Amino acid sequence: MASSHPRDPTKPMPRYLTPSSIGLLALISVYTDAVVPSTSMIPVLSFLVSHLRPLSAKDENLDNYVLTIESFQKATITLASSIPGRTIWDLLLKKLWEIDSFDALNSFFDALSEDDNPKSIVLSRRSLLGRFVARAQLEFKILVFESGVRLWKSLVNYRAPTLSLWQRRHPTAGKSSFDINLQSAGIGLDAQLVEHVYGDITDDRDEREGSVSIQDIAKLLEYQITRMQKMGIRVSQPMKDQFRNMISAGSLTVPHKTYLLGCLDAWKSGDQSSALDSLHRYFDYAIHIRNPTYFQHALLNLTILQADFGCLSEAVEVIKETISTARRNNDARCLNICLGWLYQFGKAHPEEMREVLQESGIPPDQKTIAILKATARANKMWGLLCTSLLSEARFILGGLSRKGYYVQAFARMEAVDELSLRTLKSYQLWTTTLGILKTQQYLHRDNLVAAERVLSKIQDIPVAGQDLHFTIEMLKIDLHMRRQDYSEALATLERFATKLHDEKSDISHRVYVMVLKARILDKAGTPQKGFSVVVRAARTARRAFLLRGLWEAISALSRVLISIKEFEAATKLLEVIMPPLLEYDDCHLTGRSYCHLADAHVGMAGDSEAGSIQRKERLATALEYIDRSFDEFSRIEDLQGQCETTAKKATIMYLNGDMVLANDCAAKYLDIKKAAKEQNAEM
Repeated sequence: MASSHPRDPTKPMPRYLTPSSIGLLALISVYTDAVVPSTSMIPVLSFLVSHLRPLSAKDENLDNYVLTIESFQKATITLASSIPGRTIWDLLLKKLWEIDSFDALNSFFDALSEDDNPKSIVLSRRSLLGRFVARAQLEFKILVFESGVRLWKSLVNYRAPTLSLWQRRHPTAGKSSFDINLQSAGIGLDAQLVEHVYGDITDDRDEREGSVSIQDIAKLLEYQITRMQKMGIRVSQPMKDQFRNMISAGSLTVPHKTYLLGCLDAWKSGDQSSALDSLHRYFDYAIHIRNPTYFQHALLNLTILQADFGCLSEAVEVIKETISTARRNNDARCLNICLGWLYQFGKAHPEEMREVLQESGIPPDQKTIAILKATARANKMWGLLCTSLLSEARFILGGLSRKGYYVQAFARMEAVDELSLRTLKSYQLWTTTLGILKTQQYLHRDNLVAAERVLSKIQDIPVAGQDLHFTIEMLKIDLHMRRQDYSEALATLERFATKLHDEKSDISHRVYVMVLKARILDKAGTPQKGFSVVVRAARTARRAFLLRGLWEAISALSRVLISIKEFEAATKLLEVIMPPLLEYDDCHLTGRSYCHLADAHVGMAGDSEAGSIQRKERLATALEYIDRSFDEFSRIEDLQGQCETTAKKATIMYLNGDMVLANDCAAKYLDIKKAAKEQNAEM
């Protein structure tokens, strides 16, 4: 809770040194005296390092960041020292109580760099402990007399709770033992001199006023900002109370990063007005100090804030100004961050990005990711590198599902760190992606009820991203097709196609929609109606260098050619795309193409004379393609594909006059159906 005492404006907050700093220095002094045995050395060093190292975003339990004297006692009271009958806590207490005057405090700091004892441990200036000692000595030397006396008074109040423990080892110690001058002169605590020098030492307000430094607040602010930016974790109420107590502990102008922290906290809570107000205060500071670095990074935060609250056009205008400012100031780091944000924003809102892409000359997706990875590694921008790798991982994850690696895909999804899912946006993205994977698996296993149930859950999740929305819509159409409800599938596709405006939608999506329309017409028994559509899709894909879209279109076109008995033309088209298609490793597309090749060879066999060698060769080739198609469908557990290829194989066996193998294929067909039904019942 906040302090009930008003802040004394005449007592400024310490810049670096606090009583807890002196406690750490005293413990370091105990360590360098070579009185810490090997059994206690690791706990002592761990305690020191944990309070001296820079804070990390993964650090937990910092709601009580201020190091109290009780913290020292808890960490050292059970640790034995090399002196019989004395613990590390006893030696630390002795170090602290030997500082019994302001002059003794000066001697304490001077002794930190002395090396009179040949058995003492010498600290390297480059070590963490050595740097802290050197910095503390420098800070003490540059203290003005008034600040030094204030530090001494804060130390007196800081160690006061340990007086009873000190008296157990030193019975002659009294209430005035904190100052050797008072004790030697026999001056009591009620004397006017004591009140004039130390004030009311029974009041714990002075202890709070010197307990934290400006450096402590800066470190804690930086830690909390980094934690919110990396993990999306809001400021906890104990942490807010701690900030309030720290700032009220001395005369201190509110640090400028407090406004940035307030902006992030309001942003995560959905309070747009408060977030913008805090960010504008941060802008005012950037303009006041005339530091262009602060200004362009404030602009970048405003861009992200506007986009997150749905103000897309405003976000685009601000990112333009951010890029312009970063270029003017040669800030490559900010430019790289802008490039990464533009890539992610462009994937989610391509219609808003066309003007920016034309003005900035940003390269295509794959080249953008390559540039981001290279610049992130070169500039050691690990956050940007992580974003780039995640973009690649998204494609890899989609490839896992296309190849049938559902177990590996689900394992990767479950391995996502829980800390990264604490924000609503991240959790919604993770949930939607996981739901898409499950829906694909259910559809392939012909568990249409489960697929519909998962689709109904994820379709209402407000996820930013055109790709995810497109995938969900295509899964709905696939569900209708597998139910053989082709009229509803076509109607759903037509409704969705009206939303794909030529200038705003992804061209790959438009190509896929045209190909899918031809496939639906083929399944409905009217493949010729899709001829013009699939030709237009192939032409568009070729013009845009969309290889996968071109392969999809050619595969669908071959099916149209087979329906009009142009078997050789269909075979030539399919044989051209099969080598690159196998490298792409899309099991479903490859399985369909192999099935079309088998159909074309069966058609050519039908045109051959009965009993001729050519007829047998073409039927044998068709069987080979059918087996390959079955293998591809099996990899992704596509039940309908397996059943379709098995039925076609049985038909070919029947045409060859091999009734035994034909009956075996029919039995295999029933076994596949039965196994799938049992598997779906267990889920």
